[in-house]
Amino acid sequence: MVNWTQMHDCYGDVDRVPVLLERVELEDNAEAWEELAYRLVLEYDLVFPASFAALPRLVRLASKSARARGLAAAILRGAAGHRGCDDLLADCDDAIAEFRKLVDRHLQSRPADYLATFLDTLAAKEEYHWSAVLGDFTDDFYHLACPRCAVEVTIAIGDHGRCSAIRDWHLGDVERRDPRPASPEALSGTCRWMHETAVRDGTRPSPTESPTSSARPNAPLRQRVQHRGRVHIHQPPRPSVGMVNRK
Repeated sequence: MVNWTQMHDCYGDVDRVPVLLERVELEDNAEAWEELAYRLVLEYDLVFPASFAALPRLVRLASKSARARGLAAAILRGAAGHRGCDDLLADCDDAIAEFRKLVDRHLQSRPADYLATFLDTLAAKEEYHWSAVLGDFTDDFYHLACPRCAVEVTIAIGDHGRCSAIRDWHLGDVERRDPRPASPEALSGTCRWMHETAVRDGTRPSPTESPTSSARPNAPLRQRVQHRGRVHIHQPPRPSVGMVNRK
């Protein structure tokens, strides 16, 4: 049993969420779902004790309710933030395991929201970083360090092209190159799971659309960078060439 007197939502209230949960369990009430969403997840990623207290009930509804599935996923994708209630998340282990199976079955149906469900599955696997950084591969930029020389590299995937280059403030794109496809056999851990899942579901991107195509499988990813409205792309020179880092 949940002691709701200790489970505040984003407004600090402790009595509203259980009432709303009872309402959506009885009927698919759009207004109740909307209020639940903004009480349990603030600004897309901030969660509260009431969020984790509600999670098991949301998971039970998720097999027949897209709203429940989406809200449960939003809570899990916010679980990596600073919230001060890790013990409540730990109590949700069974619910999270069930949710992981549910979203994986949804993936295999090749839904229209495949990418969103893919990211939700990563969150359910406690891969919060990957869930947060993967884009839609239509106009994305990934910044990471070259695994050979540690120079900062930017990989572009999408409308701007598919390439990598070194960032230079004055020269623009330096040593622009086509990405080198990653070998599936060389992938491990989460990267291998992502590849195998995409192949299983028939949604595998081309080799040059993979975020691992020009770097080691677990290279860190950062945010997109723009300068004066123009996107700069950057990639490492060959090791044999004398290198000057012009950032």
